[in-house]
Amino acid sequence: MFKIAICDDEDTFICQLKDQLNQYAAETYKEFCFFTYHDGSELLQDYRPDYDLIFMDIKMEQVNGLKTAGEIRKMDGTVGLIFLTSLRQYVWKGYEYRAVNYLLKPIKYGVLKMELDRYFEHYQGKDEPYFSFSNDNGKYKVLYKNLRYAETEKRNVMLHFEDNKQVIYKNMKEISALLCPQPQFARCHQSFVVNMSFIKGMEGMEVILTTGEHIPISQPKRKEFMKKLTDYWGDML
Repeated sequence: MFKIAICDDEDTFICQLKDQLNQYAAETYKEFCFFTYHDGSELLQDYRPDYDLIFMDIKMEQVNGLKTAGEIRKMDGTVGLIFLTSLRQYVWKGYEYRAVNYLLKPIKYGVLKMELDRYFEHYQGKDEPYFSFSNDNGKYKVLYKNLRYAETEKRNVMLHFEDNKQVIYKNMKEISALLCPQPQFARCHQSFVVNMSFIKGMEGMEVILTTGEHIPISQPKRKEFMKKLTDYWGDML
């Protein structure tokens, strides 16, 4: 089942779009579950990191679609996003938020079908493994491949991913149990788990990431970590 959010301030339009989506689902033997919102603020307040696709009206009264998309991209870099607009001048602005595409209102079914065909051709069956979590700042969906490293932050853990860093309310033992079964992660220090795909080299008792960040290696963890890194690099060659 695909989870689809529709964010638009016109009830009549939402009903029409649902009818068209249900028609597409019937023709393609897919199953859709809908979540509807009338403003960007509602969507952000109730945001679910497991949405597959969002239809987003650009022009809304309180929080417009572009601002909403910007906030969503801080939490979820993978959800499909299709902007809805009756004004062509907003179209190019939407691509700043990695939109799949845009649809001009009123929507013609043939155009919608073409965009959905393209979306499912590129995304269906290609889900990347991820985990999701919540903190005081919001809800987040993080692809394992985008998480550079995790470090102890007082009694919790700070996750570093893409251009973001967020606290997850778990201790390092719990995070290590979550990450280390993934082949690209290794614990190099009592306080650090690192994604080895981001390592570009070593200097002394530190690994250097492709971002220029330095991560320490502790003496007790060094032998096991170096073996895992050697094996990982060997598999990558």
